[in-house]
Order: sequence, then C-alpha cells, then structure tokens
Amino acid sequence: MNTRFLMAVFAALAIVSGCAQQTEEATPTTPADVKADVKADVKKEAPAPGGMKLAATTASADARKHYMDGWAAYEVGRNNDAKNHFIAATTADPSFAIAHLMTAVTAASTEGFADSLKKASEHAAGASKAEQLMISVYEHAFDADQVGQLRAAKELTGLQADSPRAWFVQSLAHGNQNDTAGAVKALDKAISLDPKFVLGHLQLGNTYMFLEPKNYDKAEAHIKKAVALEPNEQNPHDLLGDVHRAQGNLKAAYDDYTRAAELAPDNGSPLQQRGHVNSFLGNYDEARSDYTRAAKLEDARGTNAGPFFLVFKAYVNLHEGKPGAAVSELRALAAGADPTREGTTDLKVNALTSAALVATHTGDSDTANSVIAQAAALMRQQAEDVGTPEFSSAQEANIAFLEGMLAARMGDTEGAQANAAAFERHSVTNTNPRKLERMHEILGMSDFYQGDFAGAAKRLAAGDVVNNMYTKYHLALANDKAGNPAEASRLFNELAAWNFNGPGYALTRGEILARAASD
Repeated sequence: MNTRFLMAVFAALAIVSGCAQQTEEATPTTPADVKADVKADVKKEAPAPGGMKLAATTASADARKHYMDGWAAYEVGRNNDAKNHFIAATTADPSFAIAHLMTAVTAASTEGFADSLKKASEHAAGASKAEQLMISVYEHAFDADQVGQLRAAKELTGLQADSPRAWFVQSLAHGNQNDTAGAVKALDKAISLDPKFVLGHLQLGNTYMFLEPKNYDKAEAHIKKAVALEPNEQNPHDLLGDVHRAQGNLKAAYDDYTRAAELAPDNGSPLQQRGHVNSFLGNYDEARSDYTRAAKLEDARGTNAGPFFLVFKAYVNLHEGKPGAAVSELRALAAGADPTREGTTDLKVNALTSAALVATHTGDSDTANSVIAQAAALMRQQAEDVGTPEFSSAQEANIAFLEGMLAARMGDTEGAQANAAAFERHSVTNTNPRKLERMHEILGMSDFYQGDFAGAAKRLAAGDVVNNMYTKYHLALANDKAGNPAEASRLFNELAAWNFNGPGYALTRGEILARAASD
C-alpha cells in the first residue's frame, strides 16, 4: 500500500472494495487510541501526545515506551517511524494486543494488516475493555460489518467519553458511510476535549474537503490550525496543499508541497503530491520527475511506497491523452514488481486494475480481459493468504465489478447483469448502506452503452458520485444525452473543480474541462 492508501485502509474496508483497488488519492483517515483502565499489575502509563493517555496493557516498560513513541510519530503523519515503534513494542511484549492493532494499522500490505489484526484479536482477552473495543472496531471493519463497527465505536465513546481519540474512531465509522453530520459531530467533540488534537483537526479538514456538503473554508481553517500546532512537520503542510487544490489554487498547493518536501527531504510523499499538481498544470516532464524522485526517496528509506508513486507516474500518460502508453507502463510495473518486497501483491493489483479501467474505457477488450484475469488470480491468492470468508467475498465482488464494467462497456447486457448479480451476492453479509454502489455503477454503465440514458442517469446516481469522479462523469454524460442539460452542466462544473488524481479522472479530465468551459 502507498502512504496515503495505507492511511485510508480503515475507510477502504468500509465498502466491498478490499485493499487492492486502482491507485487514487485517498483522504487520510487514521485510527485512534483511547484512555483505558489498566491492569493492577501494570505500571502507570506514560503521558501520550497532547497530554492524553493511551491504553497500554503491558508489564513491559520498553514496550510501552515504543507504543507511546509510535503514537507520537503517527499523529503527525510519520507513518513509517510509527510502524517501526509499534513492531518494537510487540517484540518487547508479544502479548501487547493494542500494539499489534497499531502494527496492523501501519502495515505495508493487506497481508500484514490482516496478520497483525489477527494477533491483536488473539491477545485481546488480556487487554482492557477499551482496548478490546478498539480491536473490535477494526475486526468489524475488516469483515465489512459497518453496523457492528459503528456499534463498537459508540460503545467505546460510551466507555471513554473523555477521550478525544475514542470520538475520533467514531467519526471514522460515520465517515465510512458518508455520514458527514455524524463524522463532524464526533470530531467536534474530540477537539472540544483537546483543542490541540492535531489528528482531529486534520481529519475534520479532510471531512469538510471530501464529504458532502463540502466546506473548503472550514477545511482550510482546521488544516491551518494543525500547521500552527506542528509547523515543522511535513504532513500538515502536505494536507494544506490538498486544501488549496480543493479550492482550485494549484500554485499555492505547489508551494505547500515544496515546503513539506523541504521539511522532510528524505520523504517522497510531498514530491508525489507535487507531481499531481504538475500533472494538472500540464507540466508533464516535471510531474514525471517528481514521481521518480519520490519513489527513489522511499526506496532509500526502506518503505514500499515508491512503486505506488510510479503508478501515478503512469497516469501522466492519461493526462497527456495517451491511454495506450499508460496501459503499457502499468503492465510493465506489475510485471517488474519485486516479489520479495512487502506489499507486492497490492502493487500488482493496483497497477493491473488501473490498466483494466483504461483498457475498458477505450474499448480494448482483449487487453482488459487479460489484465483482469491477471488481477483476479492475484486477488484470489491474496484472499487465500488472508484466510477469512469476508475478505474472500470482498475480493470476488471486486472481480465481478471489473468484469461487469467491461461487459457493460462492450454492450454485453447479459454479462453485465450477471456480474452485477454476482457483486450483490458477494455483498450479502456487508452491512454498509453503501455496499451496492458498484452494482448500480455496472448496471448504469450497461444502460448507458445500450442507449438508455435516462435509465443510466438513475442507476449511476445511486453509485459513488461523492468520491468516484469516473462515475460522476458518466452521470453527467447520461443527463446530457437524456435531455437534462442543466443537471449535466452542474455536474461538469463540479467535476472541473476536482483537483485530485486517479485513473478514471485522468482519463476524462480533458473532456470535462472542455465541457465546463463551453457552458
């Protein structure tokens, strides 16, 4: 998983999507620690960042110190440092359940996440009730049980009403269901308990940026508060760049990412962020240079994020209007992935599913079928390695989605309907109210390519038009062709203001800008 994708793993598990999807920019959504009761034979807990206490059921002072140091790094976005501390904590005390959970959260692969979550679950009986609830929140999320996830998060805030991080966890559970009001209310509570809670300000900024109704002024205010609290950390500056991109101020965003890169010269993330800006500005050579340099920096510091940054580098071809070149680059990246590197399966699936989307969009069914088959084999092997029926079902739903979208694009109504039904069947145990968004997208695309534009508009509107700009683009087209020009114009203008990267948007951005300019 790349850095931003890794931070979003909690949200990614909310819908039947799994960890292996097309690489797109993700909103940072991170888990939280909680103040908890501690066993009588456990030494007094050390103060946590922000003066709050962390659940730390361990008799090992060394384990507890690494756990606290891990949180100190994690809260300001130094994820790799945090991961190393959490691993050290579990090495010092292999029964330290909550440290295993945080090792999962900062893991560099789907398999790593699943393995550490399993260890947290195995040792949960020896932890405090609050720690058990934290683990339970993630267990439910990984099993696509959003009802259970939110229930556990609310139980956590009931037990630890004075813990900002407990409210933070609850906000994420709301956000996973696109419940903006619930997410904002929980984050407001967290910040009221500790106005210096940096992670709360960052997540509230992201909530206002990416969930509806958006409020960029409030987003900017909270991210700037985080910058003021941690002026020398790169992550708040990085996220300020996101705000400026959301506001359409690409020059300011460029400067924010440059400043973040200056603060953390060994970290590739700010440069890959600047690569997105250069892609949107049409500075294609500079964008490629940023992505390449970002990948080399991550390789040098021993993370697995670098190859994921190179997936974004392949998208530069899409911004240039060269989909064939993008597919070739993505397939080469998957073929050349280092098999000994953690997260290689995630990388391959990301690259291949991106290539599948591009080939599907351009109607290259032979290439699309080939890369979907490759991705499907990897996803099924990954499901076998993880070993849970819930994750296996999520992967099968992902495969049905890819195959269904291709069938829809090629006018195969029967195939599209069969895959939509398969997606629904594999989602039956998922409790998220958003779980069938992708099913509607398959059927909506099928209607679109059959010329039923009114039906397509209705179906696509039930898809993920909040986060998926490729779906929103087709919704705009369907409305236009169905004789709803005002709605189409509104959608195209909203799309034109979107300044975040992904294969579907990179494919269509040129047309979107042209359509918006003509209104």
